[in-house]
Amino acid sequence: MSLAEKAGQVLLPSFPGLDHEAHARTIERLHLAGAIIMPDNVPGTPGGQVDTAALHAVTRRLHQAARADGRGWPGMVGVDQEGGLVARLRAPLTEWPAPMSYGAAGSRPLATDAGRALSAELTGLGFNVDFAPSADVTMGPADPTIGARSFSGNADTAATVGIAFSKGMLGAGVLPAAKHFPGHGSVSTDSHRALPVQPASLRELRAKDLKPFQAAVDAGLPMVMTGHIAVPALEPGVPASVSKASYRELRRMGFKGVAVTDALNMGAIAQQYPRDAAAPLALAAGADLLLMPASAETAHAAIVNAVRNGSLPEARLDEAATRVAAMQLWRGRSHPPRGAAPGNGSALSRKVSQQAITVLAGPCRGPLVPASVRVGGGTAQDRARFTAAARRAGVALGAGPLVTLIGYRGAPAAGDVAVALDAPWPLEKSAARTKVALYGRSQEAFDALLAVLAGKATAPGKLPVAVGRHAPGSGCR
Repeated sequence: MSLAEKAGQVLLPSFPGLDHEAHARTIERLHLAGAIIMPDNVPGTPGGQVDTAALHAVTRRLHQAARADGRGWPGMVGVDQEGGLVARLRAPLTEWPAPMSYGAAGSRPLATDAGRALSAELTGLGFNVDFAPSADVTMGPADPTIGARSFSGNADTAATVGIAFSKGMLGAGVLPAAKHFPGHGSVSTDSHRALPVQPASLRELRAKDLKPFQAAVDAGLPMVMTGHIAVPALEPGVPASVSKASYRELRRMGFKGVAVTDALNMGAIAQQYPRDAAAPLALAAGADLLLMPASAETAHAAIVNAVRNGSLPEARLDEAATRVAAMQLWRGRSHPPRGAAPGNGSALSRKVSQQAITVLAGPCRGPLVPASVRVGGGTAQDRARFTAAARRAGVALGAGPLVTLIGYRGAPAAGDVAVALDAPWPLEKSAARTKVALYGRSQEAFDALLAVLAGKATAPGKLPVAVGRHAPGSGCR
């Protein structure tokens, strides 16, 4: 490969809007690895859903562009589809609850099945990379970024459930990426806005935050995403994504796969390294794939210039490009795509919520509400979904106790029944007599909720994190 080809092979950019053909031509001209699809790239129907036929045509064109220079391996078309808050593709694809649901359900087979089902719908639309799951161990309410994106506040649980989910993804032919090394769940700054600092010692990190990543390495997972987090114990003031010491630690753990950076257009990087100066620095530090530079053109030129002026050894670029190509060949040969139609996972999504739903206060058997209730809080869509689920469960709306829905980072609630739709921490200070953690706001999650409220199902989930005086593992017995 030429220098220009190798420089493109390590870049996976985003692009603005719906001009997919323009980006396909950029892939061809700069020899890019492919593209990541963001919400503004997704064609829609007049009814506000994803136009799946048009989206599949887009991914086909991007794959075609990635192989236009004759390379012998497929390109990468990726997306961020974790479930819960981070899901770039909505209906008619299955809507999945927050990843914390799997920690609450405590079932590795269920996590594997869900990872496979979620990914099969992506495969059916032409995606072969999903930048999930979050292997971060959340520290609780002080964690502003990860929250319910984390499987658990327990490192061992986050590791085992994360590996199970990732193996399901691979079973559908989609590459997972364990993120955000060395752990974003224990810092109080959001790296989308500024640079977080992780003050823990290396020994402390290895005892907690690094555990899920070590498990990912031991399981042979193909890709780890490095976060924009400064770790003074490794390299003070330098984000892990551009830190040689951080990549050395990752390789010391035995990782042989592709190290991909978190998005290079995020505040923590862009403020410190403007005009894509981070691109060659990340490669020189040990990254193999650079996600979402601010400008593919600028990042490509910066890599080429860094090789020419000697600040980036060409052997390091060769190593990175080879790892990316090898991963794609390995995926195609060892994990062929197994696609499914959009929406195929709906019943499984409901099963996840049924297994995860956790009652922190209130009865564990029988109805939690009478035959009629009122509903407040949440969004208009949340209340509409609650209403539809109530109708199916035989619960009337308009009179009776108040059920208050608490959305993402919502405030504690009064009323008679408080339901946390995301992370469960607002339940701690909620004054309601009955407190329920749902970890999701899909229609399937609301159906599971109303079945429990009406006494037609029990709540088997256990808290995967501490909520005030409620220790992890709390819930109905």
